[in-house]
Amino acid sequence: MTRVAAIDCGTNAVRLLIADVDGEKLVDVDRRMEIVRLGEGVDRTGMLSPAAIERTRTALLGYAAEIEAHGATAIRMCATSASRDASNAQDFRDMVRGVLGVDPEVITGEEEAALSFLGAVRGLAAPGPYLVFDLGGGSTEFVTGTSTVERAISMDVGCVRMTERHLHSDPPTAAEIAATEAEVTRAVDTALQAVQGRSAPTLVGLAGTVTTVAALAHGLSAYDSSLIHHSAISRAEVDRVTGDLLRMTVAERLALPVMHPGRADVIGGGALIMRIVMERSGHDTVIASEHDILDGIAFGLSG
Repeated sequence: MTRVAAIDCGTNAVRLLIADVDGEKLVDVDRRMEIVRLGEGVDRTGMLSPAAIERTRTALLGYAAEIEAHGATAIRMCATSASRDASNAQDFRDMVRGVLGVDPEVITGEEEAALSFLGAVRGLAAPGPYLVFDLGGGSTEFVTGTSTVERAISMDVGCVRMTERHLHSDPPTAAEIAATEAEVTRAVDTALQAVQGRSAPTLVGLAGTVTTVAALAHGLSAYDSSLIHHSAISRAEVDRVTGDLLRMTVAERLALPVMHPGRADVIGGGALIMRIVMERSGHDTVIASEHDILDGIAFGLSG
C-alpha cells in the first residue's frame, strides 16, 4: 500500500486528496478543497493575476503541511485550464515549486479528461460505455469509454468562463442567458460528435457544479457527499434547479444550505452547461460522482 498526495488546481478551486492506494483500492485519508479562483480574469487578460496566485499559494501552504503530517511518499499536482491559458504561467510554476518542492504538471485537456474518467468510473455499478463530463471553471472535458478512455475532448466552456463572458447581471438577464446557451450549445454539440457521446447509455457528471446541483435536486439540508456520490438526477430535476438558480441573486444562492460560498456567483452558468449537456446528449438521467481527476491522479501515483 502506498500513501500518496494528489492535487488538482483548476480555474476555480484547488483540491487535495491524500489516500492509501493498493492496486484497485483507494482509501481516503484526507480530502479537502479551497476555492481560490486562480483563473479570475484570464479569459479577458490572458494572465494569472498576482492576487489569484497568492490565494493559491496560501492554500498550497496549508496542503503542504497536511501532506507532511500524513506522511505521503509521492506527490503529484496537475494544473488545468487557467494554467494552460495564461501567458505568465511560469510565475505560477515557480510558486508551486517553492511551496511543494515539485513542479506542477500543466496538463492538456485530453490528459485532464483521461484522469477524470479513470477516477470516475472505478466502482461504478451502472453499465458502460460511459459519457463522462467534467464541468470545470474554465473548461469542460467530455470522455467516452468503458474501462478505459476511447475518445476525449476538452471544450473552453466552464462556469467561471461563461459567467465572466456573459452572465454579468444579478440575476442574469434573459439576453445574457440566451448568449450563454448559444455558445455552450455549439461547444457541446462539437464535443458530443467528437466523442460519439450520444450513443453511450450512461451519463456521469463530475465536479462541484454537478454535485451541488445534485444536492439541491435531492433537497438536502446540508452537503453530504455520501448521499450525493453515485446518486441519479433526472433531466427534469436539473431543469428545475437550473431555472431556480438563474432566477436567484448571488445573495439568495449564498443562503442555500448546500452552497459553497466560493461557488455562488458562478453556479448559474455551471448549471446551465449541465442542463445543455443533458439536453443535447439525449440523456434523461445523470449520475453524480464525487470521484474524479483527483482519484485518477492518485491511482497513477501508486504505480
